[in-house]
Amino acid sequence: MPPRVKICGITNREDAEAAVAAGADALGFILYEKSRRFIPIEEAIKIVETLPPFVQTVAVTVNATREFTNLGWRKLLKNFGAAQLHGNESPVHTKAVSKYLPVIKVFAADQAATVTPENYPVAAFLLDTPSQGHGGTGQTFDWELAIQFKKRTNRPFILSGGLNPENVAKAVETVQPYAVDVSSGVEAFPGKKDHAKLRDFIQICKSL
Repeated sequence: MPPRVKICGITNREDAEAAVAAGADALGFILYEKSRRFIPIEEAIKIVETLPPFVQTVAVTVNATREFTNLGWRKLLKNFGAAQLHGNESPVHTKAVSKYLPVIKVFAADQAATVTPENYPVAAFLLDTPSQGHGGTGQTFDWELAIQFKKRTNRPFILSGGLNPENVAKAVETVQPYAVDVSSGVEAFPGKKDHAKLRDFIQICKSL
């Protein structure tokens, strides 16, 4: 079965519409203020409200606490279908969030061998290229780390990190992930997608 495709780092309605039209299964909205692809939650919600049904919406956070309290939490719960935890969230933090939204827990690939997957009550795991900025490097990592991590969990596995139209077919063939996640690999510049690359990426994935 072809991998599901998540287009992350959506910051505007035009890119969201292009991704959906090309066949994206999920869209990620980065609520982490230090990211070059940051979008305020109010702006993200405006885009989410325009999306058709059956497109998964993912709120991407990093070590967030404010977003999961009071009105911020209510906004997430009402408008997003999943939470992607992209920081150093503990199993306790992950469990707390998973009571309300399905969780995608992200680990840097160099941490993969030391993680105990069964400690995390999640819907899926994602491995990304190590970076101080929590993703968005445009660089791949050794996919053998992903293969070995997959063997240690029965949860769906999502591959990220430096994927683009040129390498995604090889990545999927090598790792056999449940889904792939891409941001910089289909961008014109940070925060703005290249719609031709976007279409090519999704078309390649759907043809596998």
